[in-house]
Amino acid sequence: MLNDIKEMKRFVAILLTAFSMTAGIEAKTLVAYFSATGTTKAAAQQLAKQHNATLWEIEAAEPYSEADLNWRNKQSRSSIEMNNPNERPAIKQCTNIQPYDTIYVGFPIWWGICPRIINSWIDNNLEQLQTKTLIPFATSGSSGVEGAVEYLRKTYPTLTWQDGLLLNQ
Repeated sequence: MLNDIKEMKRFVAILLTAFSMTAGIEAKTLVAYFSATGTTKAAAQQLAKQHNATLWEIEAAEPYSEADLNWRNKQSRSSIEMNNPNERPAIKQCTNIQPYDTIYVGFPIWWGICPRIINSWIDNNLEQLQTKTLIPFATSGSSGVEGAVEYLRKTYPTLTWQDGLLLNQ
């Protein structure tokens, strides 16, 4: 039954996209991103400009310090978060995603996947995301985006994920 529901949602999304194109209604696109150092922010800005999309930063309620991002320190905030699959860092206010059809979800690659703050954002918007097309994009100095996309598809199987993009600067 789960596959039937998932297929129905995809079919409805395709129909809505086709209707909006034939009716002259422009599909609305959102680029939502988390950036710890500014690299993903720059990629998100370019992506938003290319797609005439709204830009939205996913912000931690408590910003990450340089020490928090020290992946070599097993006691750093990022290490602790990434070593606990159930960790969900608090985020600042979310934008209303209801008007958007397509949402690019951007992040730096941490430990081969997306940072847990992306899980926080998805969990906070899970109901509204059910009818959206989601396209992950990432920045990384050494990893591809494939592991992150696989993780997102496995963690959120009811959402419609497209293949991911690696947008290194």
